[in-house]
Amino acid sequence: MKNIVVAGNGMVGYKFCEKLLARHTEGLTDGGQFSLTVFGEEPRAAYDRVHLSAYFSGTSADALSMAPGSWYADNKIDLRTSQCITHIDREAKTVTTHTGTVVPYDTLVMATGSAPFVPPVPGVQKDGIFVYRTIEDLEAMMAWGKRATRAVVIGGGLLGLEAAKAALDMGLETHVVEFAPRLMPRQLDTAGADMLRQKMEELGIRIHLSKNTAEFEGYDRVTGLRFADGSVLETDMVVISAGIKPRDELARQSGLTVGPRGGILVNDLLQTSDPDIYAIGECALHNSMIYGLVAPGYDMADIVATQIVSGGAGKTFMGFDMSTKLKLIGVDVASFGDPFCEQIPHRTIVWEDRLAGVYKRLNITEDGKHLLGGILVGDAEAYNMLLQTSKNRMVLPPTPEDMLLPARKGEAASAGAGVMALPDEAVVCSCEAISKGTICSAVTEKDATDILAIKKCTKAGTGCGGCVPMLNDLITETLKAQGKIVRKVLCEHFDLTRQELYDLVRINKQTSYGDVLAQYGKGCGCEVCKPAVASILASVHNQLIAKQAVIQDTNDKYLANIQRGGTYSVMPRIAGGEITADKLIVLGEVAKKYDLYCKITGGQRIDLFGARVDQLPYIWEELTDAGFESGHAYGKSLRTVKSCVGSTWCRYGVQDSVAFAVDLENRYKGLRSPHKLKSGVSGCARECAEAQSKDFGIIATDKGWNLYVCGNGGVTPRHAQLLATDIDRETCIRYLDRFLMFYVKTAEPLQRTAPWLEKLEGGMAYLKSVVIDDVLGMNEQFEQEMQHVVDTYQCEWKSVVDDEDLRSQYQHFVNASDTDETLAFVSNGRGQKQPAQW
Repeated sequence: MKNIVVAGNGMVGYKFCEKLLARHTEGLTDGGQFSLTVFGEEPRAAYDRVHLSAYFSGTSADALSMAPGSWYADNKIDLRTSQCITHIDREAKTVTTHTGTVVPYDTLVMATGSAPFVPPVPGVQKDGIFVYRTIEDLEAMMAWGKRATRAVVIGGGLLGLEAAKAALDMGLETHVVEFAPRLMPRQLDTAGADMLRQKMEELGIRIHLSKNTAEFEGYDRVTGLRFADGSVLETDMVVISAGIKPRDELARQSGLTVGPRGGILVNDLLQTSDPDIYAIGECALHNSMIYGLVAPGYDMADIVATQIVSGGAGKTFMGFDMSTKLKLIGVDVASFGDPFCEQIPHRTIVWEDRLAGVYKRLNITEDGKHLLGGILVGDAEAYNMLLQTSKNRMVLPPTPEDMLLPARKGEAASAGAGVMALPDEAVVCSCEAISKGTICSAVTEKDATDILAIKKCTKAGTGCGGCVPMLNDLITETLKAQGKIVRKVLCEHFDLTRQELYDLVRINKQTSYGDVLAQYGKGCGCEVCKPAVASILASVHNQLIAKQAVIQDTNDKYLANIQRGGTYSVMPRIAGGEITADKLIVLGEVAKKYDLYCKITGGQRIDLFGARVDQLPYIWEELTDAGFESGHAYGKSLRTVKSCVGSTWCRYGVQDSVAFAVDLENRYKGLRSPHKLKSGVSGCARECAEAQSKDFGIIATDKGWNLYVCGNGGVTPRHAQLLATDIDRETCIRYLDRFLMFYVKTAEPLQRTAPWLEKLEGGMAYLKSVVIDDVLGMNEQFEQEMQHVVDTYQCEWKSVVDDEDLRSQYQHFVNASDTDETLAFVSNGRGQKQPAQW
């Protein structure tokens, strides 16, 4: 029997065990070919460090676990946690732990990983200074963070920004200090890093670049950072995330060859200078490269497992593509191929939208035929396809710049089909080295027709998760190629699409989530289906959303938007932006009485910020008494119908846009929809209401109105498309009734009108045939359903004010009526308050 010992039980050490089991089909039986002993320093089995920051948002250690302890036992793996190997006797071929335990080996696999690099700065030993590496580190940070107010993260790379997110999640004022002149210097160019910095600062994270920490100030606990330029940044908590160093101390002590800057030297077989000892993961130095991502570590684990089982035959390690995509504090960031091309002749194409916070760069060959690499910040939706285009040397289209532009009419519908042009050997899941051919075979031969089945069957998508969108596209397009109907079910608890469930609820008149789940679903539900079903119930019955509060997010539960610091904003409806002097006075009086911050929004409304949850019913009572209604700023519903002053006042106006906007807003104000809706009415072609950037927009003409639909702003802005020309008001309303009800019935959860239209087979031509030509024969039903919404409208604020049971739910504490005394505000210097920094 061959004794295999693994030093280290991190993600790569665990993956080696998994790959060895997969390669050795007989298993690791007591009398079999191999015995496997795994040593791990930490008190628990391997867990997912890639998603470690999720621990701050409530994900448990068990949920992060790669496999339970029982998995090791069931597979005859001797896992020894809380044990550190301190000595390797290469002649006797034994390892000794810190407890004195001696274990023999025939093959030793070093998977010791890396440790955080802690710069030798005076004062680094003070209390309040942490590294960001293990669950124990995170628990210590969380405990300290309860008594801290400001956190400084040293390091503006991947790990540093993850640590900044953790500090932000703890409610701390967050600063990032980076020695280099830009964030993420290994992945982003200057322009991309500037865009990322802008996004970070918009979220409240303060960035300090080109700063060299000279000393940590304080007596026994940290009170500040003194920089080499003499400036000081005060703080009561520091997180060091300035990079990693390979854990090679055991290899050094045992005489294995290490690199001049650290790392256990390995060959293409991943053998160290001792052929019976392998090194994999972040401790291994291959061709002068330390790989700090999980995917190359997994590839190394697979290669060594194959070498051991096959007795030397198998593939070799030839380096690894360091392309990466991640979401940093809600901001997409990706780099692929060669992001800089500093040594290669190339051409560069750049798309930059500073308003939306999007930066994209493509590096292509001088002849324009092939993609070399690129950078994406703010919108990385195209990452997977761009990565595959680069890796597989696919020929670019004649106008490669089109790959950077937001999707246009008809493009999104065919985006998934593009993956089928990839060669079968194209690696779709880098973490598990799973090819497109393997995915498609799982669909066709093993009936794996959803993501869960693909993960179970192939392991694709179980690592970082970045390949999941492409997996979905491959499943869909492979099924279509087989002539099968593709149904996008709501979630694992409902084997129905949203449209099917909508129709069932409408026909059978269920009124609660429990009834819907009992009738059509299974299990207890989840965060995907609960809000979707609540939206369907509100859309069909137009009932008070607060009665579904148990399955709503915070905004819908309290009929107000939660803001920084834990207070809420109140935004009454001001239809068409038209308001009387008396109502303006009431808004001023309420704002003054409750000390609220006032802001005129981009949608021609007035928002009042800073209300405590217990104050909301009292504020609403005063506003509804003055004739105001809920503005639904918290809901997936109609927000505003923006208008210009139109022909009433403007000398260019040709129609009364204000009156029409008020009528439309009052008609659709009670509509609940898959996503928020925005509208605009312009009184002439000068387009002051910006109607063509709205979900539905109307522009006056000399003969009537032009109706535009399916536009939106945001990260991927879309221009609305023309649905009808020179129609009268009655026809316009009739078309809108049909369009909106068709959208509500058929859109996916949280899908805006623009992507809905792009994925609608037949596009605008088909939409016109439905709305105008009644090709479905459902227009009469659409109009009746919309009229039901209009007839059953009730102001949600007033419903809460008049209902004592609902009103009693508006308190900060579940078991006490005390107010939250921890809310803190500061002056903004312009005569109003704002929340103190988190």
